[in-house]
Amino acid sequence: MTPEQKAWIDGASYEQLLRHFRFAESGDPMFQGEAGTYYAEVMGRRRHEDPGEHVRASKAIGWD
Repeated sequence: MTPEQKAWIDGASYEQLLRHFRFAESGDPMFQGEAGTYYAEVMGRRRHEDPGEHVRASKAIGWD
């Protein structure tokens, strides 16, 4: 994981993490190796900290 990847993950809102997760191209380096593991941990932790935010963000993003 690069310092830039870690900084982006740490600074992103839950909605930004979810948006990137939903719409990233296949093979996105953010979801590979150590960065991917860290991304999943942070996203999971934030989702469980505020389930209402997950619902709000999911509806705001949609699937289009």
